[in-house]
Amino acid sequence: MAKIKVQNVSKLFGKQKKKALQLIDAGLGKQDILEQTGVAVGVHNVSFEVQPGEIFVIMGLSGSGKSTLLRMLNRLIEPTSGEIYIDGSNLVAMKEDALRELRRKKISMVFQRFALLPHRTVLANAAYGLEIQGMAEAERKEKAQEALHLVGLQGWEESYPDELSGGMQQRVGLARALANDPDILLMDEAFSALDPLIRKDMQDELLSLQATMEKTIIFITHDLDEALRIGDRIALMKDGKIVQLGSPEEILMNPSNSYVERFVEDIDLSRVLTAGHVMNRPETMGLDKGPRVALQLMRERGISTIYVVDRKQVLHGVITAQDASKAIEKGLSLQDILIRSVPTVSLDTLLSDLFDRVSTSPVPVAVVDDQGRIKGLLIKGVILGALAGNKEALSFDKVLEKQSLEDLQEGQGATPQELHQESQRKNEKDSQALPEREVG
Repeated sequence: MAKIKVQNVSKLFGKQKKKALQLIDAGLGKQDILEQTGVAVGVHNVSFEVQPGEIFVIMGLSGSGKSTLLRMLNRLIEPTSGEIYIDGSNLVAMKEDALRELRRKKISMVFQRFALLPHRTVLANAAYGLEIQGMAEAERKEKAQEALHLVGLQGWEESYPDELSGGMQQRVGLARALANDPDILLMDEAFSALDPLIRKDMQDELLSLQATMEKTIIFITHDLDEALRIGDRIALMKDGKIVQLGSPEEILMNPSNSYVERFVEDIDLSRVLTAGHVMNRPETMGLDKGPRVALQLMRERGISTIYVVDRKQVLHGVITAQDASKAIEKGLSLQDILIRSVPTVSLDTLLSDLFDRVSTSPVPVAVVDDQGRIKGLLIKGVILGALAGNKEALSFDKVLEKQSLEDLQEGQGATPQELHQESQRKNEKDSQALPEREVG
């Protein structure tokens, strides 16, 4: 079940809402509607779902409706129409007591301007929400202390906000939001007021925390780089509507209209896409097979290298067609010719960090998960295309048909069939050169 479900939600500011809705349906823009009715369109007919543990980014320019939408998720702003569900409960229909309890226990908010109380210490600021809830002093201090430790502020408990940098102040705001252990974090341009280096540090901090906490996070930003860096999915808004919703790579590679295209046209793909996005399906064989099986598989698949894995798909090495042919000739086992020092990268390695590894490796670089299981291989032609910003090069199926054989065989100089035929010719030549065996 979705953690958050938003259905056909709209927010209009003004008196002639009914007329404004009719004009929206007729295709008029926000400015025309404002001039004709005096109604400002904040959000119109927005629907989406957020899964548990997801970082869902809502982005857009100023006036796009993103902050209005965020504030409807805890009813700081009341929707004009539509439904919002939190864990299946209808937020719009909730009575005040139930809504207050939901805000206290399930939802916390982090603001752009920190919103710290200057006369309170760091610890007291972090504990403020718990104090408002009526929690006992000892318990709230303990929880606030734990939250400060999570965000790296241990040792600063007795300091005051004006003694902290902007990044540290925002960490206090984050600790305050985490102190009551909410299921959902609403973050309204939480890092926008920070300088670029501190902002990146805070993004890293959030991702690190999310890896252990697995909160459901709604993150508002106007910065596409930030959205691409931290978002599992992104909803891009314009004039109160969502114009595209998808994963970072979907928005980059398949913008839905010219507005989205303008947003993404200057993005450096190599700093967004990862090995997991550009890898090809690996060709593998079992560890218990022999050189003849290896050569046969390579011949059938038109490749000159094959990865060797165990039953759990853990990578043990790679075999080349050339080595397999020699092994057949000399009666060697698979273990005798297995190249164990295979270059590997993780699924989340950025494209910008891949080229040197791919270009200098004598065999295709393998992509593996945390358990060492092979997930894919990297083709140099695809990497080069992505680094050049060529989106067509990332239409993997077409590119790989043209590039994989050429790239996999680079430095080999022959197909598996040719290597095997050459080995057979060599054997025949050697046998003809042997002296005749004496009889008697």
